[in-house]
Amino acid sequence: MRAGAVTRAALAASVLVALSGCTAGAPAPSASTATPAREVSSASPSPGAVPRPVHPVGDPVVIASGLAAPWSILRIPGGGTLISERDTTLIRELRGDGSLRQAGVVADARPGGEGGLLGLAFLPDTAAPGGTGWVYAYFTADVDNRIVRMPLGGPAGQRTLGAPEPVLDGIPRAGNHNGGRIAFGPDGLLYATAGDAGNGANAQDLDSLGGKILRMTPTGRVPAGNPFGTYVYSYGHRNPQGIAWDSRGRLWASEFGQSTWDELNLITAGANYGWPIVEGQSDHEVFVNPLVQWSTDQASPSGIAIVDDTIFMAGLRGERLWRIDPSSGEAGDWFVHSYGRLRDVVPGPDGTLWFVSNNTDGRGTPAPGDDRLYQVEVAP
Repeated sequence: MRAGAVTRAALAASVLVALSGCTAGAPAPSASTATPAREVSSASPSPGAVPRPVHPVGDPVVIASGLAAPWSILRIPGGGTLISERDTTLIRELRGDGSLRQAGVVADARPGGEGGLLGLAFLPDTAAPGGTGWVYAYFTADVDNRIVRMPLGGPAGQRTLGAPEPVLDGIPRAGNHNGGRIAFGPDGLLYATAGDAGNGANAQDLDSLGGKILRMTPTGRVPAGNPFGTYVYSYGHRNPQGIAWDSRGRLWASEFGQSTWDELNLITAGANYGWPIVEGQSDHEVFVNPLVQWSTDQASPSGIAIVDDTIFMAGLRGERLWRIDPSSGEAGDWFVHSYGRLRDVVPGPDGTLWFVSNNTDGRGTPAPGDDRLYQVEVAP
């Protein structure tokens, strides 16, 4: 399904007018810096409403190794984990003994540059073929980025994926800035991060799906309540690659900057996050400032996860795991240059966090056994 064109000339003009005036085993965070925004109090929950912030405790352990440019970790409720590989276009299943097997392949994916098989998401559905649910995949095809869904079958350790069904196509593609993270929100709708495909103008163009966070029904329709009557949920994004929700249902997203600032943003429907007119915090009231910003050599963020209302963010160029307390904007980093480039992070079982390295993506320096999936405990 393609998004219908909706003329937004008046809105674009208004933006231009506005701008014309304008523990013993716990590793300690490093001394790297992050800049909180001035309005951090707006993200602060009411007293006692959320758990105490948590942080990594002890050293990570390896769960699996031998992955090839892994991009997305998908833990299936009821058992089992799937991992997408960007360049092989395989979806691999993690078995209980740490071995990996092929669960499926996205045959229409066309890897190149930063494109290929990217994000995964899961929707439970006993009515789906196989009786378990749907695995959604975001990938780069010949002419665009698109989303499909595949029925999940088999028990944990023997998962299979059926034939893909189209959900959404027409998302701009390029050798870089393809976005690619997908997840279901508390509202039961599917959210997708779409990069600007190397063309900053896409981000401010509400007729384009590029440079946006998109929201759709599980079958790919525009849901009631979307702010512009299209798939667009928020805009003015360069290359967002992480999305997650906290206990209050608030949506957070990480975003690659160009050469100055990477961002962690609190996302609201219809809001404009400024790219390509601004990067990072600004004094322009028409744009929403990030909660925290980082220099690009310390972050280049991809996946994010929220555990006990603490945000964890995987850093690629920064080669570290960031931890952010959204109530204060305080940020600290762990495992700096210990495991190389980190692509995705998800909540693990029993008070743990899982993250995956991405040293085989063509930009890292692979060590024997790379790439690896790690687990680390977290605690207050």
